[in-house]
Amino acid sequence: MSHGHDHAHGPAGGAHRGRLAVALGITLTVVAAQLVGSLVTGSLALLVDTAHLLVDASGLALALSAAHLSLRPPTPRRTWGLRRAEVLAALAQAALLLGVGVFVLVEAVRRLSSPPDVPGTELLVFGVVGLVGNLAALGVLASRRDASLNLRAAFLEVLNDALGSLAVVVAAVVLMTTGFQGADTIAALVIGALILPRALRLLRDAAAVLLESTPPGLDLADVREHLLRVQHVREIHDVHASLIATGLPQLSAHVVVESGCFTDGHAGRILDELQECVAEHFGVEHTTFQVEPDTHPEHEHPTHA
Repeated sequence: MSHGHDHAHGPAGGAHRGRLAVALGITLTVVAAQLVGSLVTGSLALLVDTAHLLVDASGLALALSAAHLSLRPPTPRRTWGLRRAEVLAALAQAALLLGVGVFVLVEAVRRLSSPPDVPGTELLVFGVVGLVGNLAALGVLASRRDASLNLRAAFLEVLNDALGSLAVVVAAVVLMTTGFQGADTIAALVIGALILPRALRLLRDAAAVLLESTPPGLDLADVREHLLRVQHVREIHDVHASLIATGLPQLSAHVVVESGCFTDGHAGRILDELQECVAEHFGVEHTTFQVEPDTHPEHEHPTHA
């Protein structure tokens, strides 16, 4: 006997398309302004920050597309709909950021030996424009940044963009006050250093979902312990847990119960108790349990948890 709750699998990220669209519009405006600034000043830091922004704008566009795709309902072919589109978008963003981060570091190191002359005043103006724009985009995304992997990725991108713009502003101030031309290249290195760890974290989180790793914070040993407390349950095996998408964990298990539960009609109540236990203690509402009598031969595969 197996049983699962009938849940609506509504999108976690689709409802936030408006925020993503506003953030994308702001980011594209800042990209255009900083591109002009990098051409006017010849600043590597500003050019790198513009490239960083352009990649992040592409990431926001991917996130917006993924949020739209996640609204599509399940079909017989795709029983979860396109909920994992957000994860694929996050993976693509991570790959793009890794490429930009490596390029930034290589180009900055090359320029350290012969930094070009950069006008501090103009650099400051365009740096401030970028910083203000990024802060505005942060304000749009901040309140809902934990609603989905998609929104969290977008928020982290804009946050790092803001830090990159701040590095440009600091470099401009140093140039204006000390005349040290290497400040621009050092700022570019700082921006590159900001990009790589974020890209690696995002890559790790997306890969964990695609590899169907156990959701963070869910201890399967603890789950077993709680399920074994349900009356008439004798054994728990073949336990699996994963994330379909942000905010949508699932869990399945084989549950061995007293054989008499199948003759006295108590098996159905046990299923309800198992589902209530997991939902109440672990916040997992989508569960599937296969209930087996204790007289049933064990068929557990040795690789199963």
